[in-house]
Amino acid sequence: MKVVVISGSPRKQAVTQTMMKFVYDYTKSKNPETKFINLSDDIVECYKGYDVTYSATTTQAAKDIMDADVWLIGTPIYNSFFSAALKNLFEFVNYKQTAGKTAGMAILASGQIGFTDVQTLLTQLMSYFRVITNPKAVFMTADQIKDGVIDQNGQTRLKEMVDETLLLGSRQH
Repeated sequence: MKVVVISGSPRKQAVTQTMMKFVYDYTKSKNPETKFINLSDDIVECYKGYDVTYSATTTQAAKDIMDADVWLIGTPIYNSFFSAALKNLFEFVNYKQTAGKTAGMAILASGQIGFTDVQTLLTQLMSYFRVITNPKAVFMTADQIKDGVIDQNGQTRLKEMVDETLLLGSRQH
């Protein structure tokens, strides 16, 4: 089973990046066919249409998503929405190649705000791609990550989300 982990924050010092690197390391220990798309590092160009030639990094990110059976997506909450960088990334994904895939989500906020709103928006995006979404998203606040380390409760919940999403994905394939 191929898995892609996506860190949806474009910020260089992103706390989302810490959360999703943890998810990546844990997932990779269970499934060697795991790739990591980190929007803090990987420059994904602004989508301008299908008739444009994009960089190798952008093209590879889209290919990795379309080739994967399972998507583990992490996003910060920006202005009551998931990141624009994440939305831009999905502009490159062909919905005709994604039906039946499985997704899990981890959502990070600075406080106890808007988690279910962003979960609903991400689930709607996944529905457009005909992706089956694990209904048990992980909601975390930035104060659960200190000096690059996620607290025990957060680690446990992230591992459970990964395990449940991989199990759901294995049933689809």
